[in-house]
Amino acid sequence: MTASSTTETTTPNIATIILQSIAPAAIAIAIMAFTMPAFASRLFRPFTSGARLGITADNSGGGAAASIPEGAEKATLAAGCFWGVEHMYRKHFGNKGLYDARVGYTGGDLSNPSYRAVCGGQTGHAEGLQLHYDPSQITYSQILEFFYRLHDPTTANRQGPDTGSQYRSAIYYHSEEQERVAREVTQKANEQWYKGGIVTEIAPAGRWWDAEDYHQQYLHHNPTGYECPTHFLRTFPSLQ
Repeated sequence: MTASSTTETTTPNIATIILQSIAPAAIAIAIMAFTMPAFASRLFRPFTSGARLGITADNSGGGAAASIPEGAEKATLAAGCFWGVEHMYRKHFGNKGLYDARVGYTGGDLSNPSYRAVCGGQTGHAEGLQLHYDPSQITYSQILEFFYRLHDPTTANRQGPDTGSQYRSAIYYHSEEQERVAREVTQKANEQWYKGGIVTEIAPAGRWWDAEDYHQQYLHHNPTGYECPTHFLRTFPSLQ
């Protein structure tokens, strides 16, 4: 009598197969997270409750503003994420007649809005920038020409990956003369630079609310922080 041999087969556990297949990818992602160069953090806007240790996004108030001398003029703008807009104006006009640049919220209905509320897109407010400057050194036209160079005014309620009405492009004028200049500069930029694509809102300035203190000069305190990729100076010829 010949004994028949039997071969035992073991059915692999499905969970084991799945873990074995995804393990290399998980390890690779983990390594990338720890070795990602610092500049890559600029591509992703943080939505945590605080920007720096010990500071939370819902603190009220905007910190102490600079002393503004008599005769200073004011400009209020919105061009997407206010961190980069404020940083670029300070860098370009800081020693050329700019007294102060404050980030905040305007154009909406909610009183004393928080960053979280504005990010929700239901307050009507835009993330804005308010400038105080010396009109003998800086003209309103120069401020607006710089405004149209530094962001994309052709995308409604959006700048780069940031979407929502809080990221709209807007000029909020404080006088009839500012309205006249705003419409004139906008028309020129529309015709000469953007081929009729500008969707920037031009409206009277309303109530201004300073953003929380940690937003002020954010990129000065956080040099590798998020910057909207549409915020850079375009090399257009001067407006004629």
